[in-house]
Amino acid sequence: MSYSRKYRERTIEYRQAGHSLEATHQVFKVSKSTIQKWEKQLKETGNLEKKDLHRSFRKIDPEKLKAYVAAHPDAYQSEMAEAFGCSESGIRDALRRHKITRKKRRSTIRSRTGKKQQHIRKRSKIYRWKRSLMWMKAV
Repeated sequence: MSYSRKYRERTIEYRQAGHSLEATHQVFKVSKSTIQKWEKQLKETGNLEKKDLHRSFRKIDPEKLKAYVAAHPDAYQSEMAEAFGCSESGIRDALRRHKITRKKRRSTIRSRTGKKQQHIRKRSKIYRWKRSLMWMKAV
């Protein structure tokens, strides 16, 4: 959770008015360490503005990854990991995070599906035939 600039200023003004750290903590419901950090920030920078977050990638630059995938579409994830100096799971997570999919489809999938359906139909006919024979024997 981030506190507004005005709330930070009021907290520090209260503290500078001579109140103890414990009293400031109790009144404003802000941790003691946070109040101390705000005091330090005010002393060093002169303001209580929120600090900008400078998050960046660690090992895998997204632009370089996209360029690598475009240049090497058939590369295995292990090869990519070696090129970027990280683990295969790191590459997998980065590909997923940037929505880069690399699934390959074979053209024979439909024919396999057709054969499988034929096999299932044939098995079900045999099963029905055996069941009817068993019923006839029972009668």
